[in-house]
Amino acid sequence: MAEAGQGSTGALRAGVAVAGVTLLGAFGPALGLSSAWIVVAVGGSLVALSVDAATWQGMGGHILAEALPGGQERLRRIAVHEAGHVLIAEEEQLPVQQVLVGTLACVRAGLRSSGATEFTVPESVRMPLEDLRRWSRVLQAGIAAETVVFGQARGGADDRALLGRLWGLSGHDVATAQREQRRARREIEQQLRQQRQELDRQAGVLLEAAPRLGR
Repeated sequence: MAEAGQGSTGALRAGVAVAGVTLLGAFGPALGLSSAWIVVAVGGSLVALSVDAATWQGMGGHILAEALPGGQERLRRIAVHEAGHVLIAEEEQLPVQQVLVGTLACVRAGLRSSGATEFTVPESVRMPLEDLRRWSRVLQAGIAAETVVFGQARGGADDRALLGRLWGLSGHDVATAQREQRRARREIEQQLRQQRQELDRQAGVLLEAAPRLGR
């Protein structure tokens, strides 16, 4: 499923740009910058924000960051997260529709996210307990994979939200839902630690296939 949402990214980037422009206008002359250069900088910033919003759904900053040398580690974390979903989905025999690693891949697919593993949505919200257990393992597999490799997870907010909805609509009480999700999380963390070599291999395959600017 999708990585943590980026809904506030555009607003944050716009706020930073406005703050930068304000500081430039206030202190630029004192630093010896001509008013012409200030106008150019302000105009360029506004154009860049407009192009980002129109072309990259406001995710241009993430795409650029992932294209830079330091972006490889960011992409690797995303690949590890999605690899966890893929491995456990295969184990649970839940077909994967597509896997996207990186903001560029997601934007091209019409998603505002940095990574996603898409499954067929369950036809019935009132699933048998064993199906809920399967989904609990698959949806928490990305978080578990990040924890195994990096010590903690950054992504997975959408995964947790969907899993909460599935259990909430299932008719089971909260205590059962929480107990089953905790058990599933322990099981898949242990499994992925045992399958660490395969997890790294799958993440490497996904990372190599991830599109980036300039290639």
